[in-house]
Formats: sequence, C-alpha cells, structure tokens
Amino acid sequence: MQESYAIVFAALLLVVGRVADIVGARRVFVAGVVVFGATSVLAGLAPGGGLLIVARFLQGAGAAMLLPTSLALLNANFTGKARGQAFAVWGSTIGAAAALGPLLGGWLAEHASWRWAFGINVPLAVVIVLGVLAWVAPSPRTGGRLDGVGAVLSVLGLGLLAFGLVEGRTYGWIETVRPLEVGGLTWDGGISPVLAALVGAVVALGAFVWRQAALRRGGSADKALMDVGLFSRASFRNGNIATLIIGLGEFGIVAVLPLWLQFTLGYSALQSGLALLPVAIGSFIASGASFGMAGRVSALSMLRLGLALEVAGLAALAALASTGSSWWSIALILCVYGAGVGFATAQVTNVVLHAIPESSAGQASGIQSAFRQLGSALGIAILTTVFFTTLNTRAHEELKDAGVPVAQAVQYGRVITDSAGAAIEGFAAEPQTRAVAEAGRTAMTDGVGLGGWLAAGFVLLGLIATIRIPKAAPDGSTVPQPVHA
Repeated sequence: MQESYAIVFAALLLVVGRVADIVGARRVFVAGVVVFGATSVLAGLAPGGGLLIVARFLQGAGAAMLLPTSLALLNANFTGKARGQAFAVWGSTIGAAAALGPLLGGWLAEHASWRWAFGINVPLAVVIVLGVLAWVAPSPRTGGRLDGVGAVLSVLGLGLLAFGLVEGRTYGWIETVRPLEVGGLTWDGGISPVLAALVGAVVALGAFVWRQAALRRGGSADKALMDVGLFSRASFRNGNIATLIIGLGEFGIVAVLPLWLQFTLGYSALQSGLALLPVAIGSFIASGASFGMAGRVSALSMLRLGLALEVAGLAALAALASTGSSWWSIALILCVYGAGVGFATAQVTNVVLHAIPESSAGQASGIQSAFRQLGSALGIAILTTVFFTTLNTRAHEELKDAGVPVAQAVQYGRVITDSAGAAIEGFAAEPQTRAVAEAGRTAMTDGVGLGGWLAAGFVLLGLIATIRIPKAAPDGSTVPQPVHA
C-alpha cells in the first residue's frame, strides 16, 4: 500500500514538470489537488486491500502533480527577499509534515478509524483549490510538444529504480528471497526482480538521457522532456548533485526511529508520533529565522547552516542513543535536526532554481524533485538495510554471549528482525525469554546508532558538495565569478 504510492510518485515527476511548462503550472497543480482529494475518498471507502492499493497508486499520481508544480509556482511568483521567505515556509512545511503526518495518522487510527487518515484530505483539498484559484495568478504557458518516447522511458526508468530501491530488502538484492506476485504472474527463484528492475532502470534512464541530448542536437529542444542545457548552469547542476547526496541521509533515519521508540523504549504508536514532534517544532523555528535572514543572508549560506545542524543532530543521536534514552534528550536532538531540515529543505530548492528562467521552471522543478525523491529512496533503502542487518547480527551476538545455544540464537534473532522488533514485547513478558528481549533492545539501539552515523556522513558529504555551487547575493542574483585561464 505504501510502496505503490512512492513508486508512482517518483516515476511521474519529470513528465509532470514538462507538462506544467506546456499547459501552465497552476492548472496542473489544481488538477493534482483534485486527483489527490478524489483518490483519498476512494482509499477511505475501500472495502479491501486490492482497491486500497489501486487508490494509493492513483494518489501517487496526484502527489506527483503537486510537488514540482508547487515549486514552479513559488519560483514564478516571488523574487528576491520574498522568494527566500516563500521557500522558507515551503521547506518548514515539508519538514513539519514528516513529523506531524505520522502523529495525526496514528491518533486517528487509534481513536477513530484509519479511514479518516485519508478522509481528512478531502476538506483540505477543497480549501486548497479555492485558495489557489482566488490568490494565485494563472501561470504562463510556453507551448511546445511532449516527447512521448522520452516520457515512456522516464516513467519506466524512474519507476523501476524506485521499485528496486524500495523493495530490495523484501525480495532480495541479488537472488530472490521471496516470490513476487503481480497480476497472477509469479517471479520466484533465480535472479531477484529487484536486480532485474535496477538493471532495467539503468538501461531506460540511459536511453532517456541519450534521447534528450539527441533532440537538443537535432533542433527539437522544444519537444525534449528534459532540457539537458539546464545542467550547463552551475547552480542547477551542482545543486542537484548536492540534493541527491543530502537526500541519502536526510530522512532515512526517520524511517527506523519509530521502531526503536516503540520496541526499545516502550512508547505507544501515539507517543512515538509525539516524540517526533520536535522535528516539526525545529522546522518551524528555522522558518521564522529564515524570514529575518532573507535579504541579508544568501540562500546558499542558510543551506549550509541547515546541513550543519542536521549533521550535529544526527551525530548526537548516534552518540547518545541507548536502551534508556530519556524523552527530553531525544526531543532536544530531534529539534536541532528539525531546524536543520527546515533550513536545508527550503534553501536547497531555492539555490537550485534561482537561475532558471520561468519558461523552464516546471521541468527544472520536476528534475530537482526527482533528484530529491531518488536520493531519499536510496537513503531509506541503505539505512533500513543497515538497520535490519545490524539488528539481526547484534541480536545473534548478544544471545551467544549470554550463553544461548547457537541454533536458538539464530532463531530468536530472525524472529526479532522479521517482526521489526515487535516480538521484543512478547519476549519481555515471559521470564524465561527476558534476556532475548534485552538482546533485541540492545541490537535495535546499535542499529539506530550506526544508522545515525551513516546518515550524518551522507549529509556531511552533501555539505561538502555545496562548495561547487556558485555564490549568490542575498537577493537571489548570481554573484559574478572570477574567470580563470
């Protein structure tokens, strides 16, 4: 249910960005809100898992229509200091949503019904459509044509890549560890469908890039889905590289933190959501600070500040995580991390898009969104793999050190890992298996610690990558760079 949304969302970003340039970003954005609201109704009323998956599939398409067009609208409607402030609000909203979404969804599931997690989208969609139509001016249309072959190649390449990154741990990276069943067909045994998907993604994306370059050389740049000439701009090229690297570390740790909070520290689902609330608080603090700094401090400087705060927060989490971590220490660390996300998420987009002409804002936003999404998917794939591998290995080692026979240690370790830690509570309830529960808690903590260091390392690499981004004045204009012979 979750993966169908994520895969379709990633697959359509480039196509939507180009369509937004052709027909107008506001029009595509409004259509995306309508699709998202309508499919939320379908998901909330779904009588079974099959229809719910279809609804999530379509909802991913609606989401793909929203992200790049929202960026294009901001880029087109604001300039100078106001643009920095607008992106600050956008970035803090993204950061806060990552924390508030699970909290609200958990509360609704616990006190009402999981269906309301979708139902709440409907009135919001109505308000958003009315607000956009009332206060956002219609977007200019650049005309041109849509490259159908390029569209198929991009959707196929990005979709296969997202599938491979998301499902690697489920079906195996090299060899099939679990059958894949789709439409009555079964992939079982031999080479993993994930490996086949990743190879197919490389081929499709390689063909896509070659075709876009060929269209530009052949004088059909107006038809290209992705204007490769945009990458000649240093801020766009190097900013997207930094975006990809930052995505590796930025949200991967958030995917495993709730598991550790619930099954090691003993929080409920709602308490885990509340524990992530400081991420939203920190993000809003960064938004407020960005308002005062806009016009005086460049977007690039605020981006670097945000990344430094993220590195500090992730490193502190890795160093201080323990089976007895206090709520206040976690809250303080996540608030620092959230402030970093609030600065970085907004300003990396501002940096990447500030030199892009309005006529290319849609596809440029789609490209930047694709880099962000794929970096995030790759980071989640890496960090969850590291977390679960560490969980299994350390649980096994802890149990062996405690004198548990090897065969039993292997079995207990597998049960803890396969349940993502949920089995720990059951082991703790029985006196004879309390040592198993303690081994599981220690192993989960080691997994979070290693994941935190790894995420901090990725974000630090992203910070280093920003050195290649040309400086810009606080008002957004590019600072002239010295010419070297």
